[in-house]
Amino acid sequence: MRNVKWIFVVLIASSLTSFADKSTTTGGLNVGDVAPDFNIEPTSVKSNNAEFSLAKMKGKPVLLSFWASYDAASRMQNIKLNSALQNLGSEVQMVSISFDEFPSIFKETVRMDQINLSNCYLVVDGDESNLFKTYKLNQGFKNFLLDENGIIIAKNVTTSEIPSLLLKSAS
Repeated sequence: MRNVKWIFVVLIASSLTSFADKSTTTGGLNVGDVAPDFNIEPTSVKSNNAEFSLAKMKGKPVLLSFWASYDAASRMQNIKLNSALQNLGSEVQMVSISFDEFPSIFKETVRMDQINLSNCYLVVDGDESNLFKTYKLNQGFKNFLLDENGIIIAKNVTTSEIPSLLLKSAS
């Protein structure tokens, strides 16, 4: 009789959690969503001191790579993606966005990783920024491949997936 009560409690608890709002647990934006527009203000770290606007990138596939030097996995993925996209030429525009706390660390990391500074930006507010919250990066840094209309066609892509994803989205 005692076991029956526990089984009943477990069944009730599991049925209640199945009705919970799944949108908060999906990890943020998904394939098929329109990537939220954002701007990054110029900082003294940028060599060309340019402002960035995602809206201005429409018409061309874009790879958004969110990372930080303190997160080894996202940093290594950013290095690999940057290198791979340099080999693809101008087919995809990569935008590398760091959430490092200190500009000096960002600048040294970009130099050591040999990342093209012209497409690399620092969000100085880090995890407190609207961009961090909009892209729901609190569950880990991600990258997003966008088509020419700003639609997310892939999330957390690897270098080997990019050519086939671009072919698929073009057709």
